[in-house]
Amino acid sequence: MSRVPRPPLDGLIDDIYYLAGASPYARLTLPPMPAALLIVNLGAPFRIRADADTETAEYADGCVVTTPTHGLEFGYPPWTRSVGVHFKPWGLAPFLPMPAVELCDRPVTVEQVWGRAASAGLRDRLATADGPPEMLTLLEEELMGRLGETAGLGLVSHTSSVIAAASGAVAIGDLSVGAGVSSTHLAQRFKELIGVTPKRLARTYRFAATVFALNVAGPIDWGEVAGGAGYFDQAHFGHEFRAFTGLTPTRYVEVRRRFLREHPGHVLDSWPLPAD
Repeated sequence: MSRVPRPPLDGLIDDIYYLAGASPYARLTLPPMPAALLIVNLGAPFRIRADADTETAEYADGCVVTTPTHGLEFGYPPWTRSVGVHFKPWGLAPFLPMPAVELCDRPVTVEQVWGRAASAGLRDRLATADGPPEMLTLLEEELMGRLGETAGLGLVSHTSSVIAAASGAVAIGDLSVGAGVSSTHLAQRFKELIGVTPKRLARTYRFAATVFALNVAGPIDWGEVAGGAGYFDQAHFGHEFRAFTGLTPTRYVEVRRRFLREHPGHVLDSWPLPAD
């Protein structure tokens, strides 16, 4: 179950959710999307591999993930249980004790962000709550209690919303002009609060919009898809696709079709990919 939190958190968060059950696959790849993530884990530890050049790390209390630039591989236990938050790209910044760029493509535990006592106390309260609705309320209250002023948040959230409204198809130079600041200042604020530059966020929005619009159940004209999404040509689109997912567009569709075939109607079908 999930729901949108009350104001002012709704300006930072898309939804808070409760998830329990068996993962459809032992390993899932989460392609990059224009969002940040907090997971408070209440079950057995899960594992995350940030990229092909790093070792898989275990997360017992949960994890914090800023807006990524490439896919993350999640390894799940046979049964998983967690409460989490899908943040807007800028939404995690008010709850971080460090600049978001320090966590870019480097998932950390909840303890590393909020401290051992706070992390353990939150998990205990959630684990003993009287059902998922109360758990979501408890997590929302925790976030409300941690919400503070964040310099530059208005600038970054407004500019990010402009990027989102255009599905990433914006002239990056126009963003700083529209915001009334220098491109250097805007990029610095974006890295501090989101972890990536406006250009990188725009690329992620464009890629996500393109992928979500695909109908993987039918035939796909990749040239038409690339042109419709504003890519220079199909080769550029293919390069971008591989950079984000590690897969060619054709292979991506094959994997998505496998998910549809093996788990029709599953709640996770729209984005994660089987990594097995």
